Amino acid sequence: MKNILIPTDFSANAENAIAFALDLFKCDRTNFYLMHAYADELYQKNHSTEDGNFSAEKKKMAQASEEKLIEIISRAKRDKHNPKHRFESISVFESLVDGVNDFVNLKDIDLVLMGTKGQTANKNITFGSHTVQVFKYVKCPVLAIPSDYTFSQPKKILFPSDYMIPYKRRELKLLDTLAGRFKSEVHSLYISDFEDLSHRQTDNQLFLKGSLPKAKLSFIRTEVKNRGIAIMDYAQEHGMDMLVMVNSRHSFLEDMLYRSTVDQIALNPVIPFLVLQNLPR
Repeated sequence: MKNILIPTDFSANAENAIAFALDLFKCDRTNFYLMHAYADELYQKNHSTEDGNFSAEKKKMAQASEEKLIEIISRAKRDKHNPKHRFESISVFESLVDGVNDFVNLKDIDLVLMGTKGQTANKNITFGSHTVQVFKYVKCPVLAIPSDYTFSQPKKILFPSDYMIPYKRRELKLLDTLAGRFKSEVHSLYISDFEDLSHRQTDNQLFLKGSLPKAKLSFIRTEVKNRGIAIMDYAQEHGMDMLVMVNSRHSFLEDMLYRSTVDQIALNPVIPFLVLQNLPR
C-alpha cells in the first residue's frame, strides 16, 4: 500500500497533478491524501491576528477548504473510479511546508506529488515559490508535474549525478519501483571532462546500480558545460519522460534551488521532475 500526499491550492495546475497521480498509480493499492494548507492565504488577507474578523475568516476559510477537497475527491471517484484507490482530505491551518512535513512524518508518506505552479502562476518562471520550498525542505521524495502536462508512461528517465553523495536506499527504491512498473530506461548522466571516477564515486555508482535492479540502467558521460543546459539538452535530444535528481546538502540540485530562480541556469523542465531527498528522515 502506497501513501501519496497531494497538496492542492485548487488551481488548474494542481488539478492536473491529481489526474497525473491517479494515472501513475492506477495499478497500485494507494492511499491518496489531498491537502490544502491555508495559513499563508489567511495571513495575506488578515495581517493582524488580533483583528476581530480573523477568527471568523479562519473558520470560514477552513469550511471552504474542506468543502472544496470533498468536491475534488468526489469528482476523482466518479471520473476515474478505481477500487484500489482510497482518498482522505486534510485541511490544515499551517504553511504548506510545515503542513506537508508534519503529515509526511505522521503517515510515513512515500511521495509528495504536486504541480509546479499555483494560482498566481507566472509564465516567466519555472517553479512557483511553494514548489521550490517543498523541494528544499520536505524530507520526502517530491514529484512536480508541469502545467498542462498530459500523463504518459515514464519509459525514459534521466538521472543526472556526480556520484559524490551516498544515496538513500529507500529513496532509490521508489525510482526502482517506477522503472520496474513501466519497464523504463534510466539514463545516469555524468557531466565531466574526465572518464575516470574516484574510489568514492565508483562505490556510489555501484550502489546505484545495485539499488536499481528493475531498471534498464545505463551510464553516460557528457563534457562539462552549464549543467542545467546539459541536462535539459540531453532530456530533449533523447526524449526523456521524467527528470530525477537528488537533493542533499551541497548537492548540484541544492545549488540550483537556492538561486533566486531556477530559470537563471536554464533548468526549465517540461517533463515531470522527481526530487529524491538525501536528508535525515
